[in-house]
Amino acid sequence: MDLFKKMKSGEMYNSAEPELLEIQAKANQRVFDYNHTPLYEKEKKQALLKDIFASVGENVHIETPFNANWGINTSLGKNFYANFNMSLVDDTDIIIGDYVKFGPNCVLTTASHPIDPELRKQAYQFNRPIVIADNVWLGSNVVVFGGVSIGENSVIGAGSIVTRDVPANVVAYGNPCQVIRSVNEREFED
Repeated sequence: MDLFKKMKSGEMYNSAEPELLEIQAKANQRVFDYNHTPLYEKEKKQALLKDIFASVGENVHIETPFNANWGINTSLGKNFYANFNMSLVDDTDIIIGDYVKFGPNCVLTTASHPIDPELRKQAYQFNRPIVIADNVWLGSNVVVFGGVSIGENSVIGAGSIVTRDVPANVVAYGNPCQVIRSVNEREFED
């Protein structure tokens, strides 16, 4: 099994393989270039986003700075907005739907490390994907762990640590994040 298939398989692998580190360094350079391109160079910034990520919908805006381990494992839907300091530990797939918004300092991390200290010393890890459906809002300082899916129209409150799936059409927050209530019509009252 090649290294990229192993990264996406959920199996443990050595993340310090020279081939991976070389490819990752090139990905990190593209992110660096985006972060250091002036705002007025909009066409260049959009071209860089398309070069960084697996796919990018229309009208995507990411405030700088942001970080991504790879970029190539992340897909962004249309009308996506991320405030500053978004971090994507995308060692496997992160799928983000349409009309999704991130507050400042959001972290999505697909990577995890073994409990066994000897394996950690050897740079072993395993990865689980993250899926965020359409029209989700992550408040400031939200952390989403690998293996989590967040359903459409849901809102994750600021400071939450999301360790398990969140269904559609709910407001959830806390550490660990838990469903507090459904999104309902009172959201639209004056």
